[in-house]
Amino acid sequence: MADARILILEDDALLHAILVERLERSGYEVAAATTLAEARALAREHGPDLALLDVKLPDGEGTELLEELTGEGDVACVMMTAHATVESAVEALRLGAIDYLEKPFSFDRLDATLARTMELTALRREVREHRERGGLPAGFVGESDAMREVVRLVERVASAGNTTVLVQGETGTGKGVVARLVHELSKRSGGPYLAVTCSALAETLMESELFGHEKGAFTDARTMKRGLVELAEAGTLFLDEIGELSLRLQSKLLQFIEDRTFRRVGGTRDLSVDARIVAATNRDLEAEVRAGNFREDLYYRLSAFPVRIPPLRERRSDVAALARHFVNTFNREFGRQIRSIAPATMELLERHGWPGNVRELRNVIERSVLLADGPVLEAHMLPPELRGQDTGRSLLPELELGPAGVDLEQLERQLVEEALRQAEGNRTEAGRLLGLSRHQVRNRLKKHGLGDE
Repeated sequence: MADARILILEDDALLHAILVERLERSGYEVAAATTLAEARALAREHGPDLALLDVKLPDGEGTELLEELTGEGDVACVMMTAHATVESAVEALRLGAIDYLEKPFSFDRLDATLARTMELTALRREVREHRERGGLPAGFVGESDAMREVVRLVERVASAGNTTVLVQGETGTGKGVVARLVHELSKRSGGPYLAVTCSALAETLMESELFGHEKGAFTDARTMKRGLVELAEAGTLFLDEIGELSLRLQSKLLQFIEDRTFRRVGGTRDLSVDARIVAATNRDLEAEVRAGNFREDLYYRLSAFPVRIPPLRERRSDVAALARHFVNTFNREFGRQIRSIAPATMELLERHGWPGNVRELRNVIERSVLLADGPVLEAHMLPPELRGQDTGRSLLPELELGPAGVDLEQLERQLVEEALRQAEGNRTEAGRLLGLSRHQVRNRLKKHGLGDE
């Protein structure tokens, strides 16, 4: 931190001098300017790690330089202004600012902001190193420009400690991974990260889960309970499937987002909590608003910073990297030694539409690794739907129980024979069709006198 280079752009002579003296005494290498033109020249000459930029300047606005510095590299920018508004703060954050200092600010606030910004700069450097090694950080795997843009947005919003984030995307795209990364790259990373699915509980139970309840609030409330909002103090609360929340709870959530206060169920006093809300949905919330199912004011508060995760079919260049990543994951988990994916297998993976997105790909690779009996993931280890086979066909014709009943032993033999036929003799694949392990298939082959065993 002591050898970090800071660029100051401030046209007020007194504040300019105070900032230079303060930061040089703190051990920073300081370059200071009073105009945009001078600041641009100093930025090219000194290559700052961090920039403190005034908004209103004699020859323009500091946001112009903000866009230039954040667009060209890893320069972390903090904006300073005496004319702060919610709109201007959000706009600066959208353009890449790390934080926003409203004049007059205390030295304690300045020091804390600089320390946090330098920490984030180190995290961004780590992210860049991940990219240079061919991957993305914290669960992000792929090579597409689309996912790199998602990471860029997450990096920007993570630094804005209280900004609410709305993560949008189809089921299985990785919205939870994005929410977790927002937390891990923020100053809240040392605090709790709590997650809840809004469709998991009935309305009354969900209210208690989120906001807690007082003793005696309802029949079974024998003790006071703190809710997830309260437990997320100094951390992040992830609300998955936010579109499923009832209108009444939407109203209560809106109040919390606006003033950071809430009441437990049955409570009579307001409680204040510093927790960040990250919400996610696979629904079109604008359509839900028009249909009267979602509050318009809550939608606008949640969508202050939207992050859309594209479906896997829109970034097919990521399939290969994801497939290799999952193979390595399940090699470790299952103790396998798969070293590569056959070209024919990869062609099938890249050609598939992936309606279930990354989650579906993960499940396919997990199943295939379990079926693998060699060092290469072959095409026949993939499920039939990926190999272009008819999956609508049942193992046996429709079964009807007549008065005479059925012979279960004979039925089992027929099922095993049909599974082997569909699996082209591959016992591991036959076991998958039957929900059996390879060992269990072998036992049934022996039992019914099928095959060599």
